Amino acid sequence: MSKDAFAKVPEVTLGFWIVKVLVTTLGETGGDAITMSMQLGYAAGTAIFLVLFAAAVAVQVRAERFHPFPYWAAIIMSTTVGTTLADLVDRSLGIGYAGGSTLLVLLLLASLALWKRSTGSIDMGSVASTRSEAFYWVTIAFSQTLGTALGDWTADSAGLGYAGSAVLFGSLLLLVALAYFRTSISRTVLFWAAFVLTRPLGAVVGDFLDKPLQHGGLGLSRYVASVVLLALVVMLVMALPQRPARRAH
Repeated sequence: MSKDAFAKVPEVTLGFWIVKVLVTTLGETGGDAITMSMQLGYAAGTAIFLVLFAAAVAVQVRAERFHPFPYWAAIIMSTTVGTTLADLVDRSLGIGYAGGSTLLVLLLLASLALWKRSTGSIDMGSVASTRSEAFYWVTIAFSQTLGTALGDWTADSAGLGYAGSAVLFGSLLLLVALAYFRTSISRTVLFWAAFVLTRPLGAVVGDFLDKPLQHGGLGLSRYVASVVLLALVVMLVMALPQRPARRAH
């Protein structure tokens, strides 16, 4: 079949979601390693990861077809910049988790609306042109940043802690999965709902791994956790089928 019959993003399968959760957890530990363990701060960390994210997306956009490793590299960079940017907005700018989450929800919805208006579709299968890819990656960045803010909000401000927040977001993802199999709700809407929700799940799991014991975490090294998570992601990307999504018609 012609390569034109496929999009430049992967087919959404169970394996996709497993890798996505691991990647978002890696984004939390990796982002914190730069901003906290290396003490570079949120602004510097955000600048570093924005450059890396832009470079990864440029490689992805220049490619003629879907390739697993450039795609997941861009996702990793989006989730690390999401971690540092959310911390910058929530903490350094002083608007808090509620304010940061509200702002990011509005930005995410605006990105989806402009994408829909510009190309006519926000479905994964429509990501094939340079314009749709640009909207896709901007939307990804907003969703990853929002997910970090939501995870911090529930774990800290709402007092659920890391375990409670993981249960909350895991339950919400289960509801999305049930809606997928049991209802006629738009598959595109459910995809983006799941995509956003996997980010705070990964964020609170990452915080649980690397935050000090007195703060409810396991106190693991952020560097070690990040290396282990990256190794798992690489192994799963190599082991699991990574087929491109079929083009939307």
